[in-house]
Amino acid sequence: MKLQEDLKHTDRLLQLTKEFSSKFLSSLDRLAADKVIDIPVRQTIPAEGVGGVAALELFRQQYGNAITAAVGPRYWGFVTGGVTPAALMGDWLAATMDLNSSDKGSAAFAIETETIALLKQLFGLPDAFLGCFVTGATMANFTGLALGRQWLGQQRGIDIGKQGMAGLQDLQVVSCVPHSSVTKSMAMLGLGRDNVVKIPALPGRESVDIDALRTYLESRKGQPVMYVASAGTVNTVDFDDIAAIVELKKQYPFWLHVDAAFGGFAACSEHYRHLLNGWEEADSITIDAHKWLNVPYDAAMIFSRHPALQVEVFQNAGAAYLGDPAENFNFINHVPENSRRLRALPAWFSLMAYGKDGYRHIVEENVAQAQQLGDLLAQHPAFRLLSPVRMCVVCFTLNVPTDEQEETVDRFLHALNATGVVCMTRTVYAGQPGIRAALVNWRTTANDVQLAYQTMKEVAATILNLHTYA
Repeated sequence: MKLQEDLKHTDRLLQLTKEFSSKFLSSLDRLAADKVIDIPVRQTIPAEGVGGVAALELFRQQYGNAITAAVGPRYWGFVTGGVTPAALMGDWLAATMDLNSSDKGSAAFAIETETIALLKQLFGLPDAFLGCFVTGATMANFTGLALGRQWLGQQRGIDIGKQGMAGLQDLQVVSCVPHSSVTKSMAMLGLGRDNVVKIPALPGRESVDIDALRTYLESRKGQPVMYVASAGTVNTVDFDDIAAIVELKKQYPFWLHVDAAFGGFAACSEHYRHLLNGWEEADSITIDAHKWLNVPYDAAMIFSRHPALQVEVFQNAGAAYLGDPAENFNFINHVPENSRRLRALPAWFSLMAYGKDGYRHIVEENVAQAQQLGDLLAQHPAFRLLSPVRMCVVCFTLNVPTDEQEETVDRFLHALNATGVVCMTRTVYAGQPGIRAALVNWRTTANDVQLAYQTMKEVAATILNLHTYA
């Protein structure tokens, strides 16, 4: 039996896997940052199996040419960090040990508890917050909104966790520039995508107009709502004035959820920490780990001031063998998942290996690189910044007539990503077709910025047919 054969040769399989991984990591600068390949998908499972060695070779043959450097220094598409060496160590061990973080009898429970404490120190969050690992920012936002929904029900005398939402009406989520994961979470929670109320932003910003928010809250005085604050929008890394929102919270009843998926890492630097002033008074906070923390997919954290509400929503009721959730703390009763991978371990390794100064350096270097790219683009006639570079995202477009902009942006981005040198993504900002480059990778250097910029100039010259742009 192949499984028993593999058991006898586990060390060899691990060595082969290490060699494959080492070769991949050492070739990141030569791999395309992104590419589209038509990969034939195998439809038949082998009857007897081929064993681990042959499976690795099949993987190499079928998918090897399609592997891109998504963890590399010039993948600036989605807000994707790389994987620090220490985080890779932790992830490998997490898979090896295969511990369930919901098992209080294993080391996994202590590791997650300690890692959350380390993260609260990194972000400067008070001990009053309970933190838990989830799969990503989407599930963290889902959890925060689920708690807010439970709170809204409480204000009306209904335990939604027990009784459901029958009879409840007019449950509103209010925001200025919510991430798509917020409206997705609303759909999953039965709140409905269309029930998000968008408050106007300040002119030329993605930050909520506090006066407009106050007017809205006054119009619904006494009617509790949820407000989702942006702490780092995906297009321009803009921040709501959280401190001002907290002041409004003293006058009007609302649940404050802060979506700080990657903007929360502003807390790592004294230069940008002020952008988060007031977030320590939030009811719940989302922070992603597989973004600027640079740990592998999938990992994020939800921080909450209301663990009792979490139990009302997420308790694993009816499982007598797990004990009373009110008396025996277990992560299983505070987040959506029951069985949970040891997502905390890669974070623990990276935090212990590089410390506060390491993460301060990553954040400040990436911000400096984004500003470097922004300065270069601002000085070039082919490009136009759509927004000032606030932190780690550069949002720009092609300097062409409005009626040509959409087609030109599409052509430029397709050609740019096809070079394999750098990867960026399409966006729309202030009604204009644009492109965004998100720099949150610990490997990125100023040389990567120069290489990407040179490639952008060459592609622009070809697309715009103006060789002087090169």
